[in-house]
Amino acid sequence: MRGGLDGRAVPSGQRLGSAIVATFGLVYVEVNAGALPSVIAGVARIVGAVLFIVVAALLLAGRHSSPTDGTPARQGFGRGYWVVVGVEVAAIVVGARLLTGPLELPHGVVAWISVVVGAHFVALARVWQIRRFHVLGATIALCGAAGLAAAGAGASDAVVAGTGGVIPGALLLASGGWGAAWTLTAQGRAQPLRTRGAAKDVSSPIERAR
Repeated sequence: MRGGLDGRAVPSGQRLGSAIVATFGLVYVEVNAGALPSVIAGVARIVGAVLFIVVAALLLAGRHSSPTDGTPARQGFGRGYWVVVGVEVAAIVVGARLLTGPLELPHGVVAWISVVVGAHFVALARVWQIRRFHVLGATIALCGAAGLAAAGAGASDAVVAGTGGVIPGALLLASGGWGAAWTLTAQGRAQPLRTRGAAKDVSSPIERAR
C-alpha cells in the first residue's frame, strides 16, 4: 500500500481504509461516551464528530486531485475480507453471551468488542496490505484487554467504557485522519513527478532528432 511519495499512484485502498477506520471511531465514541460523566461525554461526542468531519473533508479533497493506482476499491472486499468479518462477528456474539451470562460482566462487553475489533484490523492489515493497521489493531486490542481487566476488577461503567470504548474510538479517528492526510499529501507530491515524467516523454523525440 505504499505509493505517492516516490511518484507512484496512491492505492485506492488507502482512502477506503481511512474512511472505514474513521467511521468505526465515530461510532465508538458516540456510543460509549454515554457511560462517562455528562460534561465529559458531551465534549467527547463533539470532538469525535468534528474529527470525523475533518477526515471526511480530507478524503473528499483528495478524491479527484490525483489518480490512484487504478485498482478499484471494491476489490478489497474479497474472500479474505469476508472471512475476517465472519470470524469477527462470531467472536463478538460468543464473547458477549459469555460476559452477559455465566461471567456476569455485562459492562465488559464493550471492552471485548474492542479486543475483537483490534484483532480484526490486524488481520485486515494483511488482507489489504495497510501496514499501519498492525499497530492500530494491536493498540485497540490492548485497550480492550485493559477494559476487560477493569471490568473483572469491579471498575465502574465509566472506567470500562472509557478504556475499552472511547479511547479506542479516538485512536480510530486519529488513524483515519492520519491516513487521509497522508493520502492527500502523497497525491500532491506525486503530481509534479508525473508531470515532469510526461514532459520528458514528449521532449525526448525532439532531442533525439537534434
